[in-house]
Parts: sequence; structure tokens; C-alpha cells
Amino acid sequence: MLDWLKARFGKEGEAQGRTDSVRRIVDALDRLEPERARYIAAFAYILGRVAHADRETTREETLEMERLVSERSGLPPEQAMVVVQIAKSQNLLFGGTEDFLVAREFGEVATLDQKLGLLHCLFAVAATHGGVSTVEDNEIARVATELRVPHDEFVRVRVAFRDHIHVLKRAGGPVK
Repeated sequence: MLDWLKARFGKEGEAQGRTDSVRRIVDALDRLEPERARYIAAFAYILGRVAHADRETTREETLEMERLVSERSGLPPEQAMVVVQIAKSQNLLFGGTEDFLVAREFGEVATLDQKLGLLHCLFAVAATHGGVSTVEDNEIARVATELRVPHDEFVRVRVAFRDHIHVLKRAGGPVK
């Protein structure tokens, strides 16, 4: 654990994240413990990644992201709003190049329960505007793979949102 911390923090305790996206969000959370700030930053970035999977992030998705970041991190709503806005901006600027790296970073610090919690949040964000589109569903599956979530665990989370997933509705109704 000590080697992990040394690898991520410089001589003066400043965050040395692997990705600029996480580093910028961590800077906005500078009063938090660095490890917690990095977890929240990666969490918010991945929410933004899925929200923007269909090349549009709706107001409803943004509000849901803010609610989830505040609820899951204990941040006040105002600070969660800043974190989400930075995460969305970073995703727009660096999305294609940093998506995998941020997911890997999150996967290194998160427990299986935290990863599953993130997947629930990803489906919740995607479902805010009339259901989970196929492109959003596919992006969530990619995130699960990148986080090395066992497939049966991913399926359990996905089944919880079956009534919101468009491809399952088109295939003859909700899966029982």
C-alpha cells in the first residue's frame, strides 16, 4: 500500500495522477484526502463518459451525475456540481484518449462493491432521458470490462435496469 501511495504522490504530497483528467478534478477537491479525491475524480469522469457516449449530455444526466457524486462522496451539492462540470469538460477534451486510463485508475483503488455501485450509477445516469440507449449500454459494458468486473456481476446490475434498456425492449419486451 505504501508503494502505491508513493507512486501517486510527489515529494510534497501533491497528487501525481496518471491522467490529466483525474489530476484537474483532484485539484478542485484539494481539501480532501488525496486518495479520496482521486476516487471521486475518477468516479465523476466515468459518469461523464457514459453520459456523453451518445455524443450528448442532457441536463437530466448532468443533474443525476451531480446528485450521485454528492450522495456517494458526501460532498456538498455545490462542490459536486463543480466536480461534475470539470469531469464533463475533461471528457469532452480528452475522452477518447483517457477513458481506459481513468477506468484503470478507478479499478486499482475501488473494491468490487464500489465498482458495482459505479455500474448502478452509470445505468441510472443513462436512464434519465427516456431509457438506456444501445450506445450507452455498450459503453457501460466496456467500463465493466475495463474495471475487470466479473461478467455475472455485470449481468446482475444490468438486469436491475432491464426495463430501461432500449435493446431489451426492442427484443420483445423486458427480460424476466
